[in-house]
Amino acid sequence: MKRMAGLSALALIISSTSGCGWVWGPEGYFRDRGSDYLGAQQTAPMQMPPDISTAKRLDPLLPIPRNVADETVKGEYVVPRPQPLSVAADASAYSLQKSGDSRWILAQNQPAEAWPAAVQFFQDNGFRLDEQRPQTGEFTTTWQHSDELSAAMAKRLNAAGVASDSEIRARVRIEPGVQRNTSEVYVVTAERPAGSAADVAFTNRSVNTGLDAALVDDMLASMSRISEKGGSVSMLASRDFDAPGRVSLNVDGSGNPVLNVGSDLDRAWSSVGRALEHGEWRVEDINRSLGLYYINLAEKAEKKDDKPGFFSGLFGGKSSKEEVEARAERYQVRLSKVGESVQVTVEKNINTVAPADVARKVLSVIQDNLG
Repeated sequence: MKRMAGLSALALIISSTSGCGWVWGPEGYFRDRGSDYLGAQQTAPMQMPPDISTAKRLDPLLPIPRNVADETVKGEYVVPRPQPLSVAADASAYSLQKSGDSRWILAQNQPAEAWPAAVQFFQDNGFRLDEQRPQTGEFTTTWQHSDELSAAMAKRLNAAGVASDSEIRARVRIEPGVQRNTSEVYVVTAERPAGSAADVAFTNRSVNTGLDAALVDDMLASMSRISEKGGSVSMLASRDFDAPGRVSLNVDGSGNPVLNVGSDLDRAWSSVGRALEHGEWRVEDINRSLGLYYINLAEKAEKKDDKPGFFSGLFGGKSSKEEVEARAERYQVRLSKVGESVQVTVEKNINTVAPADVARKVLSVIQDNLG
């Protein structure tokens, strides 16, 4: 211990002594080596002995980039600031997504807005609609020959290898997207030979990937044009798409209020989110993977068209961040798949349920705004 104490004292004396450039200076032992790479030189590549004729080529693992610095650079290197990302001002509401051979359209709007644009594309190209199920976001076309369709579509079918005397039909499925207020549009086709009356079923995966990809590409262009002209909204799809068939407000085994929604999790997530948007409280955040909406009962819902008036802005009508935090009443609305339905509950946090009166008030508002 005495020896260690002596060495520590000696090190302290040396470090505090003036003129100790050999310790901390530019040539010192503890000098800053952050800019050493600027003076690094690339050495000759490694050579293998001449008697090894089948040697594998050795490439440098960490080659020195040529554009790091030139020979005139001296002193500290200043890292340039990153350039700002260029943002397209008029980004399309529809974009193409790919995964392997699969293609689908990502729409930056709700399924109710994507529905009429998708229907219009097929009708414009001569397809006749067979079944329409807005409540599930799906429609199909009837069996048709290529000569019954538009000339451009007939050419598409021929290029995709569809025989001129064969019949095809298409199924379009529009689902809520992973992010809020988005939707995903999928297309799959079925084909049957000439003279056949068999009702060929649709498969989950594309059979004719070329044809399905062509339809998706053409539909993307059509939907983008409709969006630029100001597309319409299907009131039928808006009302029925994610509206659950059964909704009941009950209590669980512990006496906590719970809202049972007779729907699959995706549509329940969409309908509950829409109900909260129409509610009276602010939705501050969401977590789709955990099925959580984070709400603040102390703040009013944000309306897109609400703008502060002249006097409210002049006299500080908007609360400061400190004031908002001081009066915050934050809870989380959780959606959980239980059997054939979805349960909606209200929690204070992950370990604590909300008080029964608070939970019942929130769930009642959600129930009133569903459908």
